[in-house]
Amino acid sequence: MTRQEGGSGGGMIDTTSNELPDEGEGEGGSGGGGDGGRRLRLHVEEGGIGVLTLCRPEKLNAWSWESSRQLGLLADRIRFDDTIRVVLLRAEGRAFCAGIDIKAPGGGITGRSGSERTRNYYEGIRWVHERFRTFAGLPQPVVAAVQGYCLGVGFELALMADVRIAADDAVFALPETRLGVAVDAGGDLRIAREAGAGWAKFLALTGRRIDAGTAHRLNLVQQVTGPGELEGAAHSVAAEIAANAPLAVQSVKRDIDAFADAGLGAALDRVAMSAALTLTSEDIREGYTAKAERREPRFDGK
Repeated sequence: MTRQEGGSGGGMIDTTSNELPDEGEGEGGSGGGGDGGRRLRLHVEEGGIGVLTLCRPEKLNAWSWESSRQLGLLADRIRFDDTIRVVLLRAEGRAFCAGIDIKAPGGGITGRSGSERTRNYYEGIRWVHERFRTFAGLPQPVVAAVQGYCLGVGFELALMADVRIAADDAVFALPETRLGVAVDAGGDLRIAREAGAGWAKFLALTGRRIDAGTAHRLNLVQQVTGPGELEGAAHSVAAEIAANAPLAVQSVKRDIDAFADAGLGAALDRVAMSAALTLTSEDIREGYTAKAERREPRFDGK
């Protein structure tokens, strides 16, 4: 269990539950042991495509602790399902994922002291990383279809996919430093892997937004389409992969990841501590207060 405060529900998020809320269950529902409501939905198509959908369009698919819990559970199901040869990661609505849902139940982790709260955040972030690692490390390749806002953790989630197809209305950013927090899920590390350390630092240190064309030039997406063509283009790529020999496909993914992700695990442990330190700082409080008040933040570095 991870003790958390804030959000409309307060209380606890049950990080040990292995249940998913029923389809269509809304916010605050009783199922699943989390903060209520489905965040992701899995549908397996004929032809071996597992379609994993972010399904809270009314919230711009904003992410929460419960989203991470559900992702981990679904990734475990996909991993051992030999009818799924490829995963198509997509989102309902006008945004892929607009970042963290700061109003979700269980928004902040508590502690009896500053040190304990930092330690608890560190373990909480590590718990999230474990769910993301299960997803990113699936034997099946993942193709992401990205439209609209792809910000913060949404951008980081997309970067965990093996292939990314973006609509030309997609907007990407890591805005965390503008809010007083370190990038906490390894998105900056994955940008460094794909585009180089200079671009990773430029995007993460400034928080600037980039369009789909720029993301394509930086090798952060592999194809750009019109918004109306995104689903078809991503599905076509997924189907092309699914038609190939699954043992060979999975071997190629593992081999490339072994090379491309060398050192990623140790770096992510540093990320977890950096996130914990900044999530318990006064700067993050100032960052979110300034955002709510629509003014420039005044950070003191404490």
